[in-house]
Amino acid sequence: QVQLVESGGGLVRAGGSLRLACTTSETHLNFEVMRWYRQAPGKRREFIASITNQDSKYYEDSVKGRFTVSRGDAKNTMFLQMDSLKPEDTAVYSCNGNVNSAYFWGQGTQVIVSS
Repeated sequence: QVQLVESGGGLVRAGGSLRLACTTSETHLNFEVMRWYRQAPGKRREFIASITNQDSKYYEDSVKGRFTVSRGDAKNTMFLQMDSLKPEDTAVYSCNGNVNSAYFWGQGTQVIVSS
């Protein structure tokens, strides 16, 4: 079973930055689309950003202008640069990637933004 692994979460003050990574040991995989989601305490998981293997990007309004999604040289890796962080960005961030109709998920990484 292919597993994605997120890293880079942590505790940061409001206005600070973090860079998350999402990757897999299955280096032969070229995900068609990779996505970032987050789930805040007591809330539903929400989609926040995506990037295709053609570098087409999409952002939800809540993160547009502050977060930047990118792919690594190896197409099985994705990053999320998070700047100007706010306390409301506190959540577990997880990634997802698909190859055709097969979707793969990571376990998530915790981001806490203090005021």
